[in-house]
Amino acid sequence: MKSSFRDTFRIQGFRFGSGEKSLAIVGAMRGDEIQQQYICSQLVRHLAQLEAEGRLVPGHEILLIPSANPYSMNIGKRFWPMDNTDINRMFPGYDQGETTQRIAASLFEAIQGYTYGIQFASFYVPGDFIPHVRIIETGYEDVQTAGLFGFPYVCLRKSLPFDTTLLNYNWQIWNTKAYSIYGGQNGQVEGTMPFYIISSILRFMQRVGIVSHFASAHPDYNSQVIHESDLTDVKAPVSGLFYRLKTAREDVRKGELLARIIHPIEGNILEEIYAPDNGVVFFAHNQPLTLQDATLYKIYSLR
Repeated sequence: MKSSFRDTFRIQGFRFGSGEKSLAIVGAMRGDEIQQQYICSQLVRHLAQLEAEGRLVPGHEILLIPSANPYSMNIGKRFWPMDNTDINRMFPGYDQGETTQRIAASLFEAIQGYTYGIQFASFYVPGDFIPHVRIIETGYEDVQTAGLFGFPYVCLRKSLPFDTTLLNYNWQIWNTKAYSIYGGQNGQVEGTMPFYIISSILRFMQRVGIVSHFASAHPDYNSQVIHESDLTDVKAPVSGLFYRLKTAREDVRKGELLARIIHPIEGNILEEIYAPDNGVVFFAHNQPLTLQDATLYKIYSLR
């Protein structure tokens, strides 16, 4: 698209292999999804090397789109900068509609018809997740294949009316087996999490017959299927400075101290946050401030 103030808006994709449309991968659709774009950039490098080494199985095409929203990323804004709309809430798009509807329409046209679709998504609350595959229940979901990533969990979520505009939902309706990948946090590229996720993607590709001869030293789990309703939300009773003592992937016991909320001016402890049950921290808020009733933790209870 032409732009009045910046360079022409372009979405750049990379194709590997040729033949059947086997796998489409979509990275950042929001301007703060830095880790998602970083993972895609490293996948570009890995797939280029695998193709050069002849380790892509013939007859399969892979399309990888690292970023669908470079404008927002350039200015550090999560949603589309002109009207604050979310591209991932505009699918399947409308080529005569508003800007984000047109972007979604063009993107969806390019990624339709693939057997598998992977999206590196982000949660509406900033925080850290246990790495997992998330699938919206549409009646077309393929839960068994989701286990081939080797993540600890596959999380199913019942679709709500506003979910019908998500990429995951629309991919499924148009006969693509769609998987949203969550893990780590949006703004961080350091550490081992991105490479664990990359390893899991390549493991999935090997198991569905797109990549050959791939081995990984990263953990491979027999994925446990859970429902989002199995997660217990722990919310902030008051606003204040959020000082967390537990983060994602940590085991907790009922009554164990998870975090403190501190008065931002006087420095005293306003509230202490305790684990509601024995379990594992599935999600942990990671910002230094919290508002009242914000979700601080999601606990997967071990009953």
